[in-house]
Amino acid sequence: MILARKGQTNQNKSTMSFESDKRFNDFKHFPRGLRRSGEFTVAEADSLEKYGTVMLALYQGNQAPRDEVESAFIEQVKSGAAGSNPHAKVWFKYLKVIGPKRVHRLCTVAGGANEDAGGGFESSGGGGGSDESLD
Repeated sequence: MILARKGQTNQNKSTMSFESDKRFNDFKHFPRGLRRSGEFTVAEADSLEKYGTVMLALYQGNQAPRDEVESAFIEQVKSGAAGSNPHAKVWFKYLKVIGPKRVHRLCTVAGGANEDAGGGFESSGGGGGSDESLD
């Protein structure tokens, strides 16, 4: 391990794509964390935690891309096709998971002006609820 001497800064260190000091967490959608949500693999959760802060900033337009990889990410997100970019793939999966849920009904709900307000039951005699039929 090479350490910088006292008083020297490590200016020649190249910045990596999606580098951030802050870990990404979305406690609104995943109160127990990304890893425990059951929606992502371990590798996907690692990627989101490591790079998600920058991905979100790029997605929202709050940060300009710093290199070609981040520029390609923005282009792929805008076009809606992840291609072979692993960052775009995991970001699309994240957006899909937090997006609105589709509701599938097993039956249709009947309702309209042509149906009886009483629910289709007749209230006149003949029903088996009276004591007269026990004789």
